[in-house]
Amino acid sequence: MNENKNPNELNKRSDMQEFKLPAEPGAEEFENVEDLIASVMKQIEESKAQTAPLSSSDTIVDATRIQPKEQPVHNMDETVAFSTPAEPAMEGQTRVIPAAQPQEPVKEVKKPKKKKRRMSAAQRALLYVFGVVTAAVLIAVGVWYCALDVLALTKPDREVSVTISETDSVADVANTLYDNGLIEYKWLFRLYCAFANADEKIDPGVYTLNNLFDYHALVNGLIGTAPTRDTATVMIPEGYECEQIYALMEEKGICSAEELADCAANHVFDYDFLSHLDYGDPSRLEGYLFPDTYDFYVNEDPVNVLSKLLKNYERRVSDELLAQIDALNETLREKMSTAGFSEEEINAAMMDEQKIIIVASLIEKETAGSSESAKIASVIYNRLCSKVYPCLQIDATIQYVLEERKDVLTNSDLAINSPYNTYLNPGLTPGPIANPGLNSIKAALSPADTTYYFYALDKDGSHHFSSSYYEHRDFLEGLEE
Repeated sequence: MNENKNPNELNKRSDMQEFKLPAEPGAEEFENVEDLIASVMKQIEESKAQTAPLSSSDTIVDATRIQPKEQPVHNMDETVAFSTPAEPAMEGQTRVIPAAQPQEPVKEVKKPKKKKRRMSAAQRALLYVFGVVTAAVLIAVGVWYCALDVLALTKPDREVSVTISETDSVADVANTLYDNGLIEYKWLFRLYCAFANADEKIDPGVYTLNNLFDYHALVNGLIGTAPTRDTATVMIPEGYECEQIYALMEEKGICSAEELADCAANHVFDYDFLSHLDYGDPSRLEGYLFPDTYDFYVNEDPVNVLSKLLKNYERRVSDELLAQIDALNETLREKMSTAGFSEEEINAAMMDEQKIIIVASLIEKETAGSSESAKIASVIYNRLCSKVYPCLQIDATIQYVLEERKDVLTNSDLAINSPYNTYLNPGLTPGPIANPGLNSIKAALSPADTTYYFYALDKDGSHHFSSSYYEHRDFLEGLEE
């Protein structure tokens, strides 16, 4: 061979040798770089014809085959080296495949706000007329009801006795008239009195008024020059029974005991606390004729007499006072649950206004003084929550059903067949056995927290309290010595 070759030709051949691919079985050999490039481009064109164009979510396809696995998507500033098994990457050269352009985020299209539809002039006028008419109707109704009260147009024919004291203001007079059912609106009567200068006309005293009196007649009926009737003051002791109250009223000349008993048994008194009571029993109002000092007309209507006592009960035994029942029931529920009572038994034993008055009447009859009331109450409730001592064993309940009161009860008395016999029947009596005062009612709502189950009169007239039967027995034996 000729060794003196052209230098350029030598360099060209060395370049060809540098880019010559290693041989593979069945692989085609190329004489120069141009043939290699042409072959690669041909394969790329064939691949493009067989597959979809590359995207950011597609797999990368090389010059000979489709890769089975997805390739990661590259950022715009990254480069991807491209080579084939038959074509190793040439040193210093890479094939750059541009990455897919990032898609712009889809902007949320906000719906345009609907413009509020404005009312037309006719609609506004109609609405205005409707408002004026409605207001006029309401005012007319209010004026009508006020006129009914001022003129006493629809009230029943009923006489009522009222007492006005020297210290009573117009507001106090309005309260008295309202409590006796003579007026419906206290504020309206005060307004009338202000215009009529009634505060200078009304005099203290006891007056007989009628539901048929209008405001003008009511004021004139409270003037000292109006005709008056003989009056009597009656003091009803705490713990009096209905029969005793009727007899006292007859003694004072207020009205006969028979009239009062018939009225109590059959008259319909409009009070919620009487709604559970049956008619026909002269003692139906037992527990609710509030003990206090009252002024009555001589030969008064029995309805007015009993209404005054019932109204006083309603005023003194207020809703605020009775609200303590809830706390009392929680305490009783806890004690009865601990003692092993069933849920049904516990629910049946929960207190209400009627049961509170029953307990208060028992306290009133048993206590020797107001200082003992809370302890007497605790004994009653402790027994109500006990399965060991289920009966109250209160002597006063036996006395209540006897025709005559006794200083000492006999064994036959203790065995009397009556639902009021607390020696034989567990729990409370069917109803109150007296008309209790406010102190006993408060004790029934808030008993002392003790472990006492027994009490007995001591030699000094007070009660001795015991927690066990043996302690109680020892005390009684000591009294006999």
